[in-house]
Amino acid sequence: MEDKVNLAAKLASFDGHFSPKVVGELNDYKIAVVKAKGEFVWHSHPDTDDFFLVVAGRLTIQLRDRDVELGPGELFVVPRGVEHCPKADEEAHVLLIEPLGTPNTGDAGGDLTASEERI
Repeated sequence: MEDKVNLAAKLASFDGHFSPKVVGELNDYKIAVVKAKGEFVWHSHPDTDDFFLVVAGRLTIQLRDRDVELGPGELFVVPRGVEHCPKADEEAHVLLIEPLGTPNTGDAGGDLTASEERI
């Protein structure tokens, strides 16, 4: 990265939900922001953990055996291979960290799979 990143400005630059935007890279990892609203798709990432840090709003990480409720400043790491489904009743802003090339829909694929767009 050549310059600092203002997460609020990056999040203000797009409107879509569940379509992560890459704002930086760290070694072989992408740092992305996403707006979440509604329920995403149940999926897992067989080869990597999934890092969620809520910047604004509230996000629920649904797991098959429980729900993890996150508010601003709270984070949760879904272990590799664990099926999960993020959801937000109202719009939430989230920072994600995962290996480059990791699809947002994991092993589920489908129409909600987003390209790795850098902003």
